[in-house]
Amino acid sequence: MYIEFRHLRTIRAIYQSGSLARAADILHITQSALSHQIKGLEDQVGMELFHRRTKPMRLSPAGMKLLRLAEQVLPEIDRLEEEFRALQSGRSGRLHIAIECHACFDWLFPVLDKLRHAWPEVDLDIRQRLAFDAIEALRREEVDFVISSDPVAMAGITFSPLFAYEPRFVAPAGHRLADEDYIVAEDFEQELLLTYPVDRSKIDVFTGLLTPERIEPRGTRQVEMTEVILMLVAAGRGVAVLPDWVLGDVKRNPDFVTKPLTEGGLRKQMYAATRDEDTMVPFMAHMIRLCRSEPVKLQRG
Repeated sequence: MYIEFRHLRTIRAIYQSGSLARAADILHITQSALSHQIKGLEDQVGMELFHRRTKPMRLSPAGMKLLRLAEQVLPEIDRLEEEFRALQSGRSGRLHIAIECHACFDWLFPVLDKLRHAWPEVDLDIRQRLAFDAIEALRREEVDFVISSDPVAMAGITFSPLFAYEPRFVAPAGHRLADEDYIVAEDFEQELLLTYPVDRSKIDVFTGLLTPERIEPRGTRQVEMTEVILMLVAAGRGVAVLPDWVLGDVKRNPDFVTKPLTEGGLRKQMYAATRDEDTMVPFMAHMIRLCRSEPVKLQRG
């Protein structure tokens, strides 16, 4: 027995309408074509599907079994068709994110909250376990959006500039460097440096200052959360270098001092990495716009 979706739609339409004429109108076919279709289906089943002499037409026991199947299958098909239409229009899709920046969570969650309201059909997720091989995961289509401050040349990957930021030195009030106008690499030789638990190649103070100058701090300690780093700094347990978007309140807090790195200040750029073909997908483009605006609000306090 070979049953097509159109057969299930026919059974449902006749059951709902009670007559061949009305069912034909629902299905946008002629009554003659509908009768021919029913006859062909009954030949396959080997029994009648309708009691034709009743008004309205009633399904036979065999017809009721097909109706139950139609009521199970057709709503799933309708949902799938709507999902495909949403994908084609850019209203839905997948946006799985990897982050090469621990402190980015401070502005990322407000971004995702706005995106969730604007694009409720998009599957949002943060894939933290891929954070340290994020660009390769993007190329393999394991994730769709990477936040990074280290663009690399890779075929098929677009790096969209998001915003500039300044990594700043943070120390407790009364620290020996509190009166300096700026901090240089040699100043770290006497300091315990508190960092996020990532490789040095992903830490601004190393890539932008210490490694080029071949300077090592007195020691390092990895800390998972920004709030804990600041708590340890305030307690005199070390110093840190943090991006300016997390320091809005810190700059006004008498427990801390913040200083630029080097006389001219250290400037970095944050990027969004996407696959070339995804960059202009509507919800992806909106995500990039939000990632450009929300961090600036934090930078300005």
